[in-house]
Amino acid sequence: MSFLLFDFLAQRAELSPDRIAMEDLISGERVSYAGLDARAGRAASLLAENGVEAGDRVALLCRNRIEFFELLFACGKLGAILVPLNWRMPAAELEPLIADSRPTALIFGKEDEAVAQSLPSATRLALDGDYAQARDDQPVHAGRGPWRHDDTWYLLYTSGTTGKPKAVIQTCGMALANAVNIKQAMGLRGEDTTLNYLPLFHTAGINLVTLPALMDGARVLVLPGFDVDRVASLLAEGELDNFFGVPAVYQALSLHPDFQSWDLRSVRSWACGGAPLPDVLIHQYAPRGARVLNGMGMTETGPTVFLMDPDLAEEKIGAVGKPQLLSQVRLVDRDGNDVPRGQPGEMWFSGPGVTPGYWNNPEATEQAFVDGVWLRSGDLGRQDEDGYFYVVGRLKDMYISGGENVYPAEVENQLADHPAVLEAAVVGVSDARWGEVGCAYLMLRPEAEAPDEEDLVRFCRERLAAYKVPKYFVIVEDFPRTAAGKVQKHLLEPRDGE
Repeated sequence: MSFLLFDFLAQRAELSPDRIAMEDLISGERVSYAGLDARAGRAASLLAENGVEAGDRVALLCRNRIEFFELLFACGKLGAILVPLNWRMPAAELEPLIADSRPTALIFGKEDEAVAQSLPSATRLALDGDYAQARDDQPVHAGRGPWRHDDTWYLLYTSGTTGKPKAVIQTCGMALANAVNIKQAMGLRGEDTTLNYLPLFHTAGINLVTLPALMDGARVLVLPGFDVDRVASLLAEGELDNFFGVPAVYQALSLHPDFQSWDLRSVRSWACGGAPLPDVLIHQYAPRGARVLNGMGMTETGPTVFLMDPDLAEEKIGAVGKPQLLSQVRLVDRDGNDVPRGQPGEMWFSGPGVTPGYWNNPEATEQAFVDGVWLRSGDLGRQDEDGYFYVVGRLKDMYISGGENVYPAEVENQLADHPAVLEAAVVGVSDARWGEVGCAYLMLRPEAEAPDEEDLVRFCRERLAAYKVPKYFVIVEDFPRTAAGKVQKHLLEPRDGE
């Protein structure tokens, strides 16, 4: 049964018409909530003039900019479906996504014009051409009336860390559920200033925390992408009230030459997701006045499921908290039975923030859900005696060495504490004696000398059981990553055991 919602931006424009909604930090352009809603209404008319109707897809290939969100709401007003495209992909990788979503229109920014022009599309609109004038020449669209919580609003293509891209359906109700979850978890306020810089073809760029902030009447600063010096300046100068980053961002900021001098107490709430935040980074930020909260979710969950309690963030390092208000979680074994507290199990999710499935892919949707209710995450977690959850790794990453389960996330976390190691990725490889053993790929800290294997083994043996200590260590320059910063382990150069 569907229930009614309303145009979030139009409602906010009625409540806070003159409040600044978004500010582009490169151009200096600022737009109020009334202005953003009017731009979205005119953009909706422009799309309609170019043949876009309810249910049609609109592909968008651009860096972070105000127009992304005006087009997101323009699609909402029409009942069309926005399809953000990954600008890191070459045309050859984008073509199957275009073939799958079959957009009526393709809109692009100047940085990606060459790729956009090579992609098949009936209608193209250049954001840095005559788009703004064509938009402003249109009347404000009246909108389609009430929205429904199960209306598809946009699609996010995700391959995760292993496979072929699938389009995760994002509904209007999912956006509202995520806003409830992340706002109460981070203590977001309508008078806050937040930053939009994570890529917009990923759920974090849209939902953590820009879309909830726009629903709440907050001010959103926009950068085209992550600029370590610019972000560092905003944080150090107290320009932001809250901050969300992925581990790679926190890592990059910690390596900034001025990091040790920063007082970060003016930022009220800090959060991290996309991948587990190494313990060493939590310890590095705490003396600067930043209590970084580990969280966890998926594109398929809207994304917020977990975010750690601020009061216990340093006491329970590594915990991602408890399920947020509109989320339910089970931990199950391979047979789908709930595991005892303290034991690892696959996390299954349910709630209004969970996707109804994958666009144009009923087989993947059926495989992802149990009884049409519980989403299989593929992530392994455990719950402590106080009810707090910890992510212990991916189900597919776990390997068995000498009959014992090894969870790479635990080994990686310990290796990240080595003075020479910036980041680690551990995979299981075949071994004639033990069945499988660990192979650790290590990215070193700047200026650090490569440690010898004996030193690494000794370091691990002081912290880990013998069966968890990797047998092989490989130094790499960098890791292949998803947009959220997760290491794509299947793309690491394979090493066979002996």
